[in-house]
Amino acid sequence: MDHFDVIIVGSGISGLSVALNLKPSVKALIVAKKSFFLCNTSLAQGGIAAVYNFKNDNHNKHIKDTLVAGHNKNRIDAVRLLSQNSKDAIDDLVSLGVEFDTDDTGNYQMGLEGGHSEPRIFHHKDSSGNEIQKKLTDQCSKRKNIVMLEYTQLSDIKFINSEYKLEFLKQNCGLYHASCTYLVIATGGIGRIYPYTTNSSISTGDGIAFAWRLGAKIKNISYIQFHPTAFQNNSRESFLISEAVRGDGAYLLNCNMQRFMQKYDDRLELAPRDVVSRAILKEQKLIGSSKFYLDISHKDSNLIKSRFPMITDKLKEYGYDITKQPIPIYPSQHYLMGGIDVDLNSQSTLPGLFAVGECSHTGVHGKNRLASNSLLEGYVFAKRAAIFINDNLKPIKKESNIYEFPKNTGNEPLPIGIRTEIRKILYESTFVTTNKNKIQTGFLKLKDIMTMLEDDNFKISQDLIEARSLAICGYLILKELMDKYIKKEF
Repeated sequence: MDHFDVIIVGSGISGLSVALNLKPSVKALIVAKKSFFLCNTSLAQGGIAAVYNFKNDNHNKHIKDTLVAGHNKNRIDAVRLLSQNSKDAIDDLVSLGVEFDTDDTGNYQMGLEGGHSEPRIFHHKDSSGNEIQKKLTDQCSKRKNIVMLEYTQLSDIKFINSEYKLEFLKQNCGLYHASCTYLVIATGGIGRIYPYTTNSSISTGDGIAFAWRLGAKIKNISYIQFHPTAFQNNSRESFLISEAVRGDGAYLLNCNMQRFMQKYDDRLELAPRDVVSRAILKEQKLIGSSKFYLDISHKDSNLIKSRFPMITDKLKEYGYDITKQPIPIYPSQHYLMGGIDVDLNSQSTLPGLFAVGECSHTGVHGKNRLASNSLLEGYVFAKRAAIFINDNLKPIKKESNIYEFPKNTGNEPLPIGIRTEIRKILYESTFVTTNKNKIQTGFLKLKDIMTMLEDDNFKISQDLIEARSLAICGYLILKELMDKYIKKEF
C-alpha cells in the first residue's frame, strides 16, 4: 500500500488547486475517474467572477449579488471570504499560465452575467474552464511531489489509526491501494442523477456518497440548480449555452417567438438562473408548449463568432447557426449547492477529511449559485485547504502500509435499468420545483434500491459504484425534502 501525505480524489479546478498550493515537501496523489480533462471544470464556459476593477466594482456589490441570487440562505462569512480573495485567485491563475481575454489596451475584458450588478467575469472566449483545466493539469504534471493517476475509480475507503486507506479500480489493471494522512474529496456534482444534465459523465456523486458512508455530515443536498439555457436536443448530456450569451444581449423567446421574462422578473433575461428556469415552466403552463428559444441573432455576427467561437461551432454541428436563428433551449440540471459540509478551511466533520468544489457545502452559494462563482469557490477554498494541510501536516507512520481490504467475492452483474429508475424518481419529484406528492414514494423506492445495491453478491465494478452513489445521493435529497415538507422521520 503506497502512502501519501495527501490523496486528492478528483481532478477539476478544486482538486488540482489543492495540489498546486501544497508545499514541495508534501507528497500528494491526484486520482481521476476518467481522463483528467473529463470533468465539469473543462465544460465551464462563462468564466470566473472576481472583484478586480475597484473603480466601478467592490466587494459589497459582489457579496450582495451572491446573497440575492442565493435567497439569503448563504453563509455570510464564506461569501465575504470568497469575494475578498477573488483578486488573488485571478492573479494566482495567471501566474500558473491561465490566459484571460484582454482588450486592445491590454486590460482584462470582464463580462456581465445574470445576477451580477457589474461586469466582473474573467473569461477565455467561451471555453474558460477548458483553459484553466489545461494549464493547471500541465502545472501539476511538472511538480515532483505530485503523482497523477487517470482512469482510476475509488471503490472503498476505511479510516483506521487516524489514516485513510483507499481502494481503487484501475482500468485494465485491477485493484490499487493507497493510504494518506489527509484525504481531499473533489469529485464534483451529481448531474447524472437526472435524465438531462449539463454535467460530464463522471458526475455521479461518488465523493458525497463515500463521505456519507464514513459518517460525514451532508448539508443542503436538495439545493440543486437547473440552468435555463441548455440546448434542447434530447441528449442526456445537454450542451450548455453560457449565461454570458444572455449577458451579451440574447433574448429568451416562447413558442410564439415572443419575449416573456417581463411577466416574471424586472431583471428580464439577466435574472438569476433559478428565477429564469421557473419562469420558463410558468410560461410553459400558461401557453401550453415546452418549446423555448434563445436568440442573439440581432447582434453583429462577427462579434458573436469572436466572443462565442466554441458555442458557435458546437451548435453548427447540430445544424443551428446562432448568428442567424433562435436556438431551442430548456432547463437542465446544472449544479449542486449542497454536499459535504465543511468549514472555512474546507474541513469536513470528520478528522483529516476535506471536501472542495461542487461536492462540498461551504455555504457560499446559498439556495442558488450566482453565475461564475463556482470556479472561484473551487480555487479559493482549495487554496485554504492546502494552506491548512501545509501548516498541520503530521509525520508519516511506518505502519501505514499494513491493511488488507476485504476481498469482494460477488459475481452477480448489476440489474439493468437501475440508473433509469433513479433518474425517473428524481425528475418526477425535484425538477426545477419540488413535487411534494412524489417525494415520499420516491424516497421509499430509493431506500429499497440503495439497500439492494449494498448486497455483497454483486460484482464490484464502476457501474455498481456509480449506481450506488446515485442511489445514496437521491436518498439524501429526498430525505432532506421530506424532513422539510412532510415532517416525518423514516
